[in-house]
Formats: sequence, structure tokens, C-alpha cells
Amino acid sequence: MTKLLEVKNLETRFFTKNGIVSAVNKISFEVNAEETIGIVGESGSGKSISVLSIMGLIPSPPGKITGGEVIFEGRDLLKLNDAEMQELRGYRMAMIFQDPMTSLNPVLRIGRQITEALELHLGMNNQQAKERAIALLQMVGISAARDRINNYPHQFSGGMRQRVMIAMGLACNPKLLIADEPTTALDVTIQAQIVELIKQLKKDIGMAVIWITHDLALLAGIADRILVMYAGQIVENAPLKQLYQNPRHPYTIGLLESIPRLDKSNNKKLDTIAGLPPDLINYPQGCPFAARCQFVVNKCWQEDPPLEFLEEQHQVACWVKPVKKS
Repeated sequence: MTKLLEVKNLETRFFTKNGIVSAVNKISFEVNAEETIGIVGESGSGKSISVLSIMGLIPSPPGKITGGEVIFEGRDLLKLNDAEMQELRGYRMAMIFQDPMTSLNPVLRIGRQITEALELHLGMNNQQAKERAIALLQMVGISAARDRINNYPHQFSGGMRQRVMIAMGLACNPKLLIADEPTTALDVTIQAQIVELIKQLKKDIGMAVIWITHDLALLAGIADRILVMYAGQIVENAPLKQLYQNPRHPYTIGLLESIPRLDKSNNKKLDTIAGLPPDLINYPQGCPFAARCQFVVNKCWQEDPPLEFLEEQHQVACWVKPVKKS
């Protein structure tokens, strides 16, 4: 498969008055053309900061990318200036943010927010951009698009605003779409519609997708491969079925065991992961998951395990590599 994105030892820090926050800690992964990668982990695990680093959207100060490479279509994005990154964002790579109400400009009509990128990146005139924007709104399931293109964000429901964000992201047919928890604030029915919409548009356009979520169950119907993040690190990287059937990091096992299952007794309480994530200002010496791990051994407190291949396409960062109970 053609390699579209390659992240190598990416490291991002936030320099605050309380100390240096180790937000992303030398993560490495690849995304192939037309592949869907899921990134999962609890809040504060570094999921969003990782992709914001890739997109060049880390607020500076206090944030700073302190190491690594991000190779997209053969170019290292970390070596590009602001103008060069602006040419790529919204054109070759695009992002759907978690909260469309704060991501959309409240004082600009929906149509203008879509046509802006079309005029900038594709050189369309006003009428061409307007027709393309109407077609995009129709594509994402917004009825009466020709009329609604003149509406403001507050005139749309939460699900409709998210569809507008998707239309904006797809405007220039990007090769990579990053979706940062795009269904978190929506009800279950609308979530399902958004998931199916992105899956269908991915097929139609032929793009790769990075889908960020804290919900492993959601990724079951979306992803080809899953990255599990904890405390700014990738602790497991495996194809979807392999990860569900044979998780080998204690954190991944804990996440899977906390998902409700139809084939289990309704009387059984859901398992939880005890404890709290580590303080990213005072980063622990050994494995960052050691304090919460039921399989911990002495070595876990002393050395942080590297991300190693357990078998082909399956990487795990763990000294123990336990097997999940059936």
C-alpha cells in the first residue's frame, strides 16, 4: 500500500508556569492511502495534541514541537513555514473538530465558510465556489441546501452543524481527513448517521481517515487499524480484529473489558481501570501505566518499555504482554 503519512518520534511539550507538560512522547506511526486509523485513549492521553501537532495547530506559546518528523506526501511538515502549511491545510489534509459550535464562525454565513477554502485552494470564482458548496451540503445530507447556504451556524442543530463541518473538511477532496471526536456531543442516532456518512464519503473520495475517540466500541465499525494512546505514548498498535481478539497491553485489555457486551450477563458490573493517569509535568520514570496495572512487575517501575513488534503488524509497549481472559 502507498504510504501517505509517516510520523517519526514526534514529541510535543507545553511550557507552563507550573512546569513542562510532556503531552506527546516520541510517538511513531504510519497511515497508508485510503486507510482508516483509529486513535483511542482516555482524556489527556495525547490524542488530540498529536494530530494538532501534525496539522501545525499547536498554540505557541505555550506549546512547542520539540522533536521528530511528520512526513506527508514526501514532505516533512515540521520544516514548512506558516504559508506553506496554510496551502496544505484544508486542501491536501483537513480536520473536523470536536465541537462545531465553537469551530464555526458565528458571524459568517455557512456558505461563506465553505467557499473561502474553495476560492483559496482551487482558484474558483464566487459562483463556482457557491455551486460547489451547495453540492457539498447536499452530499452530507442537508436538505434545501440552496436556501440553507445563507444560514448562520446558530440556525442549525448540533448534528447539522457537524455535517457542515464535514462538508468544509471535504471541500477540496483532501487525501487525509482527521476527525477529532466528531460525534462526542451528539445523541446516539445522530452519531450513527455521522459515522455512516464519513464511511461512505471516504469510499467516494478515496481518502485516508484518522478517527480520534475515547470509545473503542465506536471504532469497531470504522477502523482498519487502531492506535491505543496512554500518557502521551502509543502503547499498542494493531489491525482492528487483531486488537479486539488478542489485546496485549494491560491498558487495552482494561478498555475492552469496560465495554458493555450483548453476550455477557446483564447482572455483571462493568470492569473499570483503577487509579488515575500520571501527572504529565512529573512524568514517571518507568512505565506510565505501572501504578494502575494489575500485571505490574519490578521492571515496570524502572524502565519505560519500547513499542516493539509482537508479531507482524502488532506492536506493544509492555514488559509483561499479558493475554486477555476469554
